[in-house]
Amino acid sequence: MEARPLHVRKRIALVAHDHKKTDLIDWAWYNRDVLAQHELYATGTTGTLLEAKLGTPVRKLLSGPLGGDQQIGALIAEGGIDMMIFFWDPMETQPHDSDVKALIRLAVAWNILIACNRSTADFILTSPLMVEAYKAQLPDYSTYLKREIP
Repeated sequence: MEARPLHVRKRIALVAHDHKKTDLIDWAWYNRDVLAQHELYATGTTGTLLEAKLGTPVRKLLSGPLGGDQQIGALIAEGGIDMMIFFWDPMETQPHDSDVKALIRLAVAWNILIACNRSTADFILTSPLMVEAYKAQLPDYSTYLKREIP
């Protein structure tokens, strides 16, 4: 089985819906020392807010509804993101729900770490594996790619 290396310095995507941005910013501030050791990516407004609060560089992509979710999805598919912290709002319908579902599907399909709430994010960030290299197993999609399409 093929593996994708996760280096000591992880590439972390940080995403939050409007009603969850404050939660993500608070969580990131609490974990600022750990996050500063990694490469951070974020969609539009979230990235601007995180960079200002943390004083740490954040690679800012487009706003989620304007293509930022797809940009993160592309980075996941290309092996450019190791984990995603996505504080999404389960109580609000989003105008770009299909993009959100696609982003989560890609994270699962490519076996990257994903946290959708603070508890899971805390467990991932405090794992001993966060400070060492790791080989993530890549799923084998060869049968899927070779299937006959009617």
